[in-house]
Amino acid sequence: MPDGQPARAFHVTPRAAEEIAAIAAREGRAQAGLRVTVSAGGCSGLQYGFALEDAAGEDDLVVAQNGTRVFVDAVSLDFLDGSQLDWHEALIGSHFVVRNPQAVSGCGCGVSFAVA
Repeated sequence: MPDGQPARAFHVTPRAAEEIAAIAAREGRAQAGLRVTVSAGGCSGLQYGFALEDAAGEDDLVVAQNGTRVFVDAVSLDFLDGSQLDWHEALIGSHFVVRNPQAVSGCGCGVSFAVA
């Protein structure tokens, strides 16, 4: 990171880390990490994506939490800087939740958002 540039951050809660480890174990990929991406789409303009990956990319931010890893590419990090990944459980379903301070609006699904 160039001098004078603030460090960019993405946070993972212990509960999200536990769930990543459990998902990877169920898939028989105990060493895999979770890739979090942002792409164009969804009803609000941008959408989050989640997928297991075995290794980080060259320019990825790698966040380690309780023995798990989360990978965020540089382009997605522009939209995720300062965000937190958590795991939410409810009677109607369980899913990852991104608490994104840059999001100015979102839709009911929780996967689609917009930035200013």
